Amino acid sequence: MSDHLLPHDAALERLRLLHPKKIDLSLDRTLRLLSALGDPHQRLPPTVHVAGTNGKGSTVAFLRAMAEAQGLRVHVFTSPHLVHFRERIRLAGSLITEEALAHIAERVETANAGQPITFFEIITVIGLLAFCETPADLCLIEVGLGGRFDSTNVIPTPAMAVVAPVDLDHREFLGDSLEGIAREKAGIFKPGGSGVVGRQQESALEVIQAEAAKVGASLAVMGRDFDAWREGEAMVYSDETRLLHLPLPGLAGDHQIDNAGLAIAALLRLKAPVISAEAIEKGLSTVIWPARMQRLTKGPLADLATARGSDLWLDGGHNPHAAQALARHFGRTGGGAERPLVLIMGLLANKDARGVLAPLKALNPRLIFTGFSADAAARPEDLQAVAREIGMEAEVCGDVER
Repeated sequence: MSDHLLPHDAALERLRLLHPKKIDLSLDRTLRLLSALGDPHQRLPPTVHVAGTNGKGSTVAFLRAMAEAQGLRVHVFTSPHLVHFRERIRLAGSLITEEALAHIAERVETANAGQPITFFEIITVIGLLAFCETPADLCLIEVGLGGRFDSTNVIPTPAMAVVAPVDLDHREFLGDSLEGIAREKAGIFKPGGSGVVGRQQESALEVIQAEAAKVGASLAVMGRDFDAWREGEAMVYSDETRLLHLPLPGLAGDHQIDNAGLAIAALLRLKAPVISAEAIEKGLSTVIWPARMQRLTKGPLADLATARGSDLWLDGGHNPHAAQALARHFGRTGGGAERPLVLIMGLLANKDARGVLAPLKALNPRLIFTGFSADAAARPEDLQAVAREIGMEAEVCGDVER
């Protein structure tokens, strides 16, 4: 959903047209434009750079919640946005204002002087320039796609590089090999830097460790150097020097315990700023990250569900790894004859529909495919055919509201 007729809109719409491809992974154009603006990426607060296929956005949300619970001013760059473009850039705790975004976008457009550059590269430069010019204690940067050639990978030496779980996604850009994708994600490690790595498949972990070793980056690996797990209605985090008994994360799903543990490991390994156990505990409880296993309790659709004794959940998962997390969550908490599970789904045509549906089959859901307003959306009828091929009955409906 775009923010038409807002102050920043005209500049952003012009900038969309400067490169013929929506995605063209390279650092050259970003570095050229940053140089024209005085290299703001070299004057940032301590920065945590987060890559991964699934969980990187949630990990950033935990990082932010814990750091802000410590009283720190935190810059955050994430993508994509859900509703408003400004969600992508938080300055010292607040969303960038319309006026500030419009002003910086115009400055970046002037400095670019009409040269080819992708839209995401422009957005990255806007964010880095804003971060450079607003004082803060910590900067959190989420990779857009891949890692090695993602435009966010211009930061010379982040205070911490984080790699969340790696899985097969964006194959048209990153390839069909899990090892190849892991290699691209590990491209955010810098010579002599520090990194933490989430729980990985063994073949991906081997590549990540090898890439870190090539540049002399030190790594802490989940399941080896630190870990996090559920214990009843609580969460436990442990590493070489501490054992923390904590509340369950404020984001639903046991997979969020891994994301929270990864964020905790990253923060506790920072030389500065220092994060206390009290701030970690508070951040776990106050974290907010919409559309990640989010229970909807307000609005017309939520009202309809509540009136019929149902819970309505929203999740943006779109690859097999995310579907496995959904299946684990609802396999533990829902379904059955008394509370049947209904999945209303849409996917982009380039996603692995079979891989997404397969983990959900055991839940025996009522499955409804819908369309949505995107040129690359898969036809609901095509998704229905895939579901039937793997033995799942499915219905088709024109839109979510119906």
